[in-house]
Amino acid sequence: MRVSPDLDFIKFMKNAGGDTLKNCYQCATCSVVCPLSDDKKPFPRKEMIWAQWGLKDKLVADADVLLCHQCGDCTAYCPRGAKPGDVLGAIRAYMYTHYGFPRGLAKMVSDPKMLPMTVGLPAIIVLVMWFISGGMHLPSSEDLVAHGYSHFFGKWDWPWLAKNVAFIDAIMLPAFGLAVFSVIRGATTLWKAMEKQYNVSAEFRPSAKQFVVDFLVPSVKEIIDHKRFRECTENADRVRGHKPLMLAFIGLLIVTAYSAISQDVVGLFVEGMHGPMSLINPVKILANVSAIALIVGVGILWGNRAAAEEKNGGKGSYYDWFLIYEIMAVGVTGLGAELCRLIGVPPLAYFMYYLHLVAVMMLFLYMPYTKFAHLAYRTLAYAFERYRNSSFVKKEAV
Repeated sequence: MRVSPDLDFIKFMKNAGGDTLKNCYQCATCSVVCPLSDDKKPFPRKEMIWAQWGLKDKLVADADVLLCHQCGDCTAYCPRGAKPGDVLGAIRAYMYTHYGFPRGLAKMVSDPKMLPMTVGLPAIIVLVMWFISGGMHLPSSEDLVAHGYSHFFGKWDWPWLAKNVAFIDAIMLPAFGLAVFSVIRGATTLWKAMEKQYNVSAEFRPSAKQFVVDFLVPSVKEIIDHKRFRECTENADRVRGHKPLMLAFIGLLIVTAYSAISQDVVGLFVEGMHGPMSLINPVKILANVSAIALIVGVGILWGNRAAAEEKNGGKGSYYDWFLIYEIMAVGVTGLGAELCRLIGVPPLAYFMYYLHLVAVMMLFLYMPYTKFAHLAYRTLAYAFERYRNSSFVKKEAV
């Protein structure tokens, strides 16, 4: 086989946490301890040699890389300090950039030198929209407590859709729409690449309903249950941070969906659906509990990662820490904005709310290019694993 290494790929790997890659000398210890590995699938040994050879095209179509949940066993037992877990994390980082669209935005988010622009782009967009709205003024303490941030972008006389809601929609919906389009486009390309990689061709295609029921739903259930996390030994307690974080996002998704339906749909027909919710409103309670769970979960992961880096004598990559900081920013600014509203401090409250909007926009806009993308791509890999082992396809030797 002719090997044509992609030097840019190797350079990316080194910058994304895979700088120990060359220490690997194929002893296969990582494959022995990995719960995902078996006699026919020497994972992650084969990924380590592919990465050393710079075989980018094989790695970006490798479902096993996405099935790995970085339990850390391979890194803990590696006699050469090659840190296969970190190398696999770097490969996933490259995959999200590789499948990201538009490519320029994906590359910007992955480059630490572009951090000022990564933060500055949504910060400027929110600031410009705030200026255009004509709402750049501070309310009185009484108005802040009574109306919350429903007048942040100003107000108009149309009772069925608040000006604040309209401007937030104008900021968040395009960001979310671009992220969804990018993920769908990337997932479609990845699925085709995995079919080619594993020489899987369909005897007959499942219907959309069959795919959801037989492959997607079971995969989601397994992910929510965190079944594979329990197979780890080195980082078994990672589930203590990861699971509350996941449940927090589910809770916040429910709250966001409720707010969108009540304000953007029901609010068009029923007057008075806009404005701050009561603290005893069940949706508000869910929002606050989810925000606290989000901060606690990411705090545990933060502590675990810092402890692991200190134990292994390494330093986390920019890619590893970016999402942790980003999620923490969403949670802290969200709770901070609510507390500042309740105690009635307009300057600090509006500043905190502005930061919260920027953080939320960053989470939406950059989702396909950060570790947050594993929500989509790992789920797809789980479904593909079930699909290629089903009666729907014929399987040939790789």
